[in-house]
Amino acid sequence: MKELTTDPLTNMWISFFAMGLMFISVIVTIITKEKAKGILRYILLTFSFICLVVAGIIVFFTVFAGPTE
Repeated sequence: MKELTTDPLTNMWISFFAMGLMFISVIVTIITKEKAKGILRYILLTFSFICLVVAGIIVFFTVFAGPTE
């Protein structure tokens, strides 16, 4: 039966994607805190939080998937 593992290069790109989401989250939060007002502020902060949560889930599964062959 085929295992559900991926090659190390794919794991690297997935982790880079997660780091990119974290970076986007930080940048959106900084810009939002300084520039945005009203409902737009809450929408952008919610988007930032969602990016951070998705990145955390990706990192969790990447790290706990174990070492590659």
